[in-house]
Order: sequence, then C-alpha cells, then structure tokens
Amino acid sequence: MIYLLHLETATKVCSVALSCNGEMVAMREESTEEYSHSEKLTVFIQEVVQEAGITLQNIHGVSVASGPGSYTGLRIGVSTAKGLCYALDIPLISVDALFSMAKMAHQKYPKQTLCPLIDARRMEVYSGIYASNLKLLKPISADIINENSYAEFDPFIYFGDGAEKLSSIWENRTCLFDTSIHASAIGQIESAYEKFLSKELENVAYFEPFYLKDFVSTQK
Repeated sequence: MIYLLHLETATKVCSVALSCNGEMVAMREESTEEYSHSEKLTVFIQEVVQEAGITLQNIHGVSVASGPGSYTGLRIGVSTAKGLCYALDIPLISVDALFSMAKMAHQKYPKQTLCPLIDARRMEVYSGIYASNLKLLKPISADIINENSYAEFDPFIYFGDGAEKLSSIWENRTCLFDTSIHASAIGQIESAYEKFLSKELENVAYFEPFYLKDFVSTQK
C-alpha cells in the first residue's frame, strides 16, 4: 500500500489529506482570513495520520502545492513538506495549485472549459484556462481582471478564492461561478499518485515554490 501525504497552502485554505493507492483516507482543512497555516498544518498532519491508524514512518511520499499563490502560505507548505521528506527519507512531489483545482472541477464539469482563479490582491488573480481534457488553453499567469477578461474562452466555469470578486463584473457573461470549488489537498491525490508511480519527483534540496510574482510586503 502506498500512503501519500498531501499539503495545500497556496490560498487561505490550510488543507491536508492522506491517500492510500490514490484514494483518500483522511482529510482536514480550514479557511480563515488570518491564514492559519503556521498553527494548523502540523496539527492536521498528525490528525490525518492518527485517523488512518498509521504513523509518519508508514508514509511513502509528500506532495505539496507548488504555487502560484500566497507567498507565505507556499513557504510554510514547502518547508513543512521538505522537513518531512528529509526526516523520513521519502520523496517530494509537487502539484500545481491551479491544476489541482481544475482536477476537482473536472469531476463536476467533465465537458466544460475550466478557469481556476487564486486571489492575488485587488483586481489581480493567478489563473489558467483548461479545456475539458485538462489541457492548458491559456498559460498560467498573473492578470489584472476586467469585465472582458478571458471572453475569448466563453463559456467556462470559474471558481476559487480569486473568483468571488468577479461575480458582479462578469454577471452578464455566459460563464458560471461555482462557489463550492476551492483549493484543497484532495485535488492533489490523483496527480501525486501518478507522479509517484512514474518517479516524477522533486529535488528536496533545491525545490522552490512557483511564486509567479515577487513578494510585496504590506503595512497595516
């Protein structure tokens, strides 16, 4: 049995899942405005392992959201994943945060064009456009959004924490906003298992998140 641990920290959602042979065994997640990753991530890891009735020594690999997304969130997720991989001498697997959201949406909308969106502050988002076969139609990018953005891909389903601010300016479009789909470690399970089997692994020492944008600090 192949146990994989999955960490999703690219957005305000702190999410941890445990899978066995590509099927979810346990999951914990929480979304707060204050970002709870530093307090909750290791707690959730302990809880999913305990729920499955195994120990960390039974885990064969760790997958982590590679980005794009929150600079701080990604740093916490990747550093935690690396620490586990070093301590347990197991491989590290990266899964694109937007693609993992698209994978979840694809289960609900298998014949639709998909647009996962991660908030990048103000009217900017990290986005990709995926065809019904999950091939990229628009490369992943950081975009300032207006009422006509991505109109050439209409109709499509859009979702994620970057989508909420667009529901009003896109209300006359043929695209559909699904509030139920958000970043979650569940979206990594299938891809991570496939990468583990094909040995598509990361170098634990040198792997860095895909930030897409430079870090910009803010003042209260």
